[in-house]
Amino acid sequence: MTNETWGQVREELIKRVGKNNYVTWIEPLKLSLLKNGVARFEVPTIFFGDWVQRNYADHIRSQLVSAGEPVDRVEFAVGKVAAPRAPAAKVAAKTARARPSDEELPGAPLDARFTFDSFVVGKPNELAHAAARRVAEGGPVTFNPLFLYGGVGLGKTHLMHAIAHELQARRPDLRVLYLSAEQFMYRFVQALRERQVMDFKEMFRSVDVLMVDDVQFIAGKDSTQEEFFHTFNALVDANKQIVISADRAPGEIKDLEERIKSRLQCGLVVDLHPTDYELRLGILQQKVEYYRSQYRGLVLADGVLEFLAHRITTNVRVLEGALTRLFAFASLVGREITLDLAQDCLADILRSSDRKLSIEEIQRKVAEHYNVRLSDLIGPKRLRNIARPRQVAMYLSKQLTPRSLPEIGRRFGGRDHTTIMHGVRKIEELMTTDSQLADDLQLLRRLLQG
Repeated sequence: MTNETWGQVREELIKRVGKNNYVTWIEPLKLSLLKNGVARFEVPTIFFGDWVQRNYADHIRSQLVSAGEPVDRVEFAVGKVAAPRAPAAKVAAKTARARPSDEELPGAPLDARFTFDSFVVGKPNELAHAAARRVAEGGPVTFNPLFLYGGVGLGKTHLMHAIAHELQARRPDLRVLYLSAEQFMYRFVQALRERQVMDFKEMFRSVDVLMVDDVQFIAGKDSTQEEFFHTFNALVDANKQIVISADRAPGEIKDLEERIKSRLQCGLVVDLHPTDYELRLGILQQKVEYYRSQYRGLVLADGVLEFLAHRITTNVRVLEGALTRLFAFASLVGREITLDLAQDCLADILRSSDRKLSIEEIQRKVAEHYNVRLSDLIGPKRLRNIARPRQVAMYLSKQLTPRSLPEIGRRFGGRDHTTIMHGVRKIEELMTTDSQLADDLQLLRRLLQG
């Protein structure tokens, strides 16, 4: 086939695929062989060739046949492609190299403190810990992605870092990339601005394990969601492991595309529940062992850790920060860590940590108690087995939080305040005659306030 014929084919391809797609994906191609019904083209990278094969091979073959060339199959092989004129071709030429080294991966630094050894396991997080351990073994996993979600300071980031540390130790051959959703978005916008989208795509699709923290931050960012969706699909299709974290379940992330929610829910979704007293005490005891090597000679009186575990229930970060402050203060003033010292030193933390329940926490605990989905509890379904727990959650939200009825209504799927008022009155009426309901309310109060 002459260059003139190939030039005519390219002109037709511009009309078929559009100028932007042509400049990015067709113009960098170089015809290297046309023989025995096979048309072979040189491409800058394996990823580039795979993409063109999936999306444009049929267009190319049909246009070659229309030009009188008996082509049955189109192939793409990595070779030297020189296309200096178009900016997109320059981008493609930049990607014509071997797989990027691990040092080039645009990930976030890992915290050396966040390992499995330093993660305290309790009932609220045992499933998440077990799932993270399985992924960290580096072998085949039956669930992909692993989606971890929960409130602030419950251990999501700790587990993500622990997985990355363990994989690096067990399987140094694997390319593990950990970063936040915000960093993913920044890298993508930077690639768009610098016309290096091909570099970005190849970088993220070349990893063996992709870990994205706080994925809720890409909600509402249409272009970033689009790229995340395609990256997700490409890695899953290639049997690469994905680990995602967020502050809520996939179906509850507002402004996240439905197709992404669906993909995230197809793996294992694990909720890290708020810490209980035993878990908080275990965390404090572990931290004390760590601090004893730094603050030698300090005396810790009995009952101090139990007091802190009972009073500071907001999240683990606040709990650990309180213990750090307490040890530092006692060391500076040369005093024993007693209950009185703890109350004086941590007065502001103790005041702010007085039990302040959130409506979300009440909803989660009620859904768990009645064994219904949280999405159903706040959704539109009116089945009796859902409506009664919903009214219980409304009642407890009114009794245990300072929120107004309209505020509570917004947290229950945008319901009107009169609906909340009706639900509260209904529970008040039933609890005087229904002993089972009264027992449920007493148990839930104790769980939420304990």
